Parts: sequence; C-alpha cells; structure tokens
Amino acid sequence: MSDVSNAKMVRTEFAAAINQIANERKIPVESIYEAIRQALVSAYRKQYGPLDEGWHYYTNLDESSGESKIIKAPVLEMNEETLEATKWDETKAEDVTPAGFGRIAAQTAKQVILQKIRESEKDQIITEYTDRIGEVLTAQILRMDGRIVILDIGRGQGYMPPEEQMRGEFYRMNNRISVLVKEIRDTHKGKQVVVSRSDKQLVAKLFEREVPEVSSGAVKIELIAREAGVRTKLAVKSTQEGVDPVGSCVGQRGVRVQEVIRELNNEKLDIIPYSEDLKLLLQAALAPAENLTIELNPNNTAVVTAPDDQLSLAIGRGGQNVRLAAKLTGLKITIKSAGGAVKSHVTGQEEYEIDTFKGIDEVTRALLVEHKLTTLTDLSRFKDKWQQFEISDDQKKILADKVEAFDAEQAEYERTHPRSEAGKLIKPEVKKEE
Repeated sequence: MSDVSNAKMVRTEFAAAINQIANERKIPVESIYEAIRQALVSAYRKQYGPLDEGWHYYTNLDESSGESKIIKAPVLEMNEETLEATKWDETKAEDVTPAGFGRIAAQTAKQVILQKIRESEKDQIITEYTDRIGEVLTAQILRMDGRIVILDIGRGQGYMPPEEQMRGEFYRMNNRISVLVKEIRDTHKGKQVVVSRSDKQLVAKLFEREVPEVSSGAVKIELIAREAGVRTKLAVKSTQEGVDPVGSCVGQRGVRVQEVIRELNNEKLDIIPYSEDLKLLLQAALAPAENLTIELNPNNTAVVTAPDDQLSLAIGRGGQNVRLAAKLTGLKITIKSAGGAVKSHVTGQEEYEIDTFKGIDEVTRALLVEHKLTTLTDLSRFKDKWQQFEISDDQKKILADKVEAFDAEQAEYERTHPRSEAGKLIKPEVKKEE
C-alpha cells in the first residue's frame, strides 16, 4: 500500500472517530477539537516549565490527520485583568514542538475526549431530570456524604440535603424510598439533581399515584400543609358529581391512605373536605376539636374559642394542630379558652414548632433544623446533642427553659393518666348506682 493510501487511512480514521463520538454523544465536533488544542498547550506548559509571558502559545491541529504542532508568537496586546494575550503576530510565529511530543499529544487527546464524554453524559442527565422536576421516583440509597443522602435515581444520582429530609427518618444503604425531584441546583461540584422527602408536593404526588380519582382529576387536592415526618393536612374537593373526595382518598378500609402513610414512614395524614367558606374550612382543619366558636376578622385573622375539654385537641401537641390549620387556611389564628384567656397564637409562617419560641436566632434555628431537632419532644429526648452546639448561653437558656416546662407538663400528664404494663391507659372505674 502506498504512503498516500496510508495517509488517507489515518485521516479517515481520526476524523471518523471524532465525528462518531460527536454524533453518538451529541457533542459539537468543534468543541472537541478546541478542547484538544487547549489541553495540548496545557500539557506542553506542564511538561516544559514556565513559558515566556512575551509569547503566546497555541496549537495547530490538523483535523484530518490529528497531527498537532505547538506554535509560539510574539504578544502584541494583553488583557490587563486576565493577563491573557488578545492579539499576537503570526508572521513571526515559530514551531516549538519538541521531539517525542506526539506520544504526549495522543494521551492528552484521549483524556480530553473521555472528559468530554463524561461532561456530555452529565449534561444529558441534567437535561432529562430538568424535564422531570415535580415527578416522584423510587430511589435507592447509595451512601451518605456528610449529612447529605446520595441516591440512585436511574440514569444518575440524586442529592438529598438535610433540609429536604424527613424528621426522625433514618437512611440506610440499599433501602428504596420514594422521593420528589425538586430542582436542579448549582453547587461547587457543578449541577446536581436535588430530591426531597420533606416537600409537601411529595404527598400530593403519592395520592396521585395511589388514587385513580386524583390522577384523573375527578378529585382535586386544593390545599396542603405539612410538617414532614410528623403530620400533613390535606383539603380535597370533587370536580364530578357523585364522587366523595375524602372517601376516594381514604379508600375501602383505608387501603389507599395507608399505602401513602407507608411510603411516608407512618407520617399522620388528616384529609378534610375543602370549602369556599373559610369558617367551615377552619372548623374542619382544627379537627378533631369540636364545638368551636369561630370569629373571622379582617386581615386574615381568626379568633377561635374552644371549650376547656377541647383546648388541647384544637391546639395539638406542641401547637402542631393549630399551626397546620393556619398554614392550610392562610389565617392567623388565636385560640382562646372559654374564659377568654389566649392559649395559642400562630401566624401560619411557622415551619416548625421551634419557630414559636420567642428569642431564637437564625444561627440556633439553622443548627436545630440541620440536626432535625424541630420539636420539644426532640429537644427533650436529645438534650446532650443541642447542649453541645456552639451557641450563646442565652440561646441555650431559652431552649432549656422550654424543655424544662415541657418535661414537667409530660410528667404531670403521666401522673394523671397512668398506664398499665402493656402501655395502655388505665380508665378510672365508674361505680354504678345501686
């Protein structure tokens, strides 16, 4: 075979290989060539030491054969900020390609192409999941990176930071969980697919998956309020006559709602009928409390008067019931006793129980949320944990006072509501009149 034929074969093989990679991976051909040119200059600089700043070094790459030469030319103009050459004299250019540089060039080109392939695959994955934001996926837990959970979500990996995790949930390797594709987030490691277990839309999407009436639009979830890992309230309505919205979501013998509860690791769910009448909506949202007197005032405020035996039900443990009711209805709610004493006041902006503590600063709150210590129950159980935080003494005192009052309240409750060895409440005996 002649030298000309060999040269044509080399040209064909090199160009064909680059074009094949570009087509298969959907990478612009020119971007591969440009990356190779830059990488060769970097390899030359690394191999042969600091370069003369008065000269501009660049690569002449034969796109047919793959042959490359390192060229230097005198700098005419330079960017003062970046110190990069913006103009050079090609009439005085010199070929400074060292002997044996072809081997280095081949290795460099291979590395650049592999890097381009990896970048292209990552870009395609990011593009795919950008179109899937808001979807629920079944993901497998791969590992922990600090407090971030890394998951296998199919073609790529999902990242679940602490604020997207559910309180009280432990993530074990190889476990499979349902997650919501929440967003594509720019980080110091590039773009990442952020998934969530705490977003309220996860609950809506799970009902959409389990309840045919929701997925078809016959039942619509109008409002959701959630404290992830603890409780969620949903207000649902029917768009078709004869369809019971609450019954559809609950399912026969509770089979549908139990499946959602299982996916949410036994998070409590309250499903109520939606109403345009705010008073009726608030009354349903404050269930299981009954016999409430509701007064709606301007500026989205409501005053609720509860009988003494219904106060604790209306407020809920740690104020949770009234907080969720405020989030659901968008009302600022004040709960009063029958005697007129204010027992609770919430704005609906409180994300966690700790947000109701007066005097807690942003640093303390961020630490508590990061370590999933968002309720008085958490703070009471894990005193040793938050006492080690690097926060001011006055912040620790606020928390300590709250926990002390909570523990005293719990002790009083246990004293007045004794339990049997099996853990069941002992009901007081009622003597029958003879």
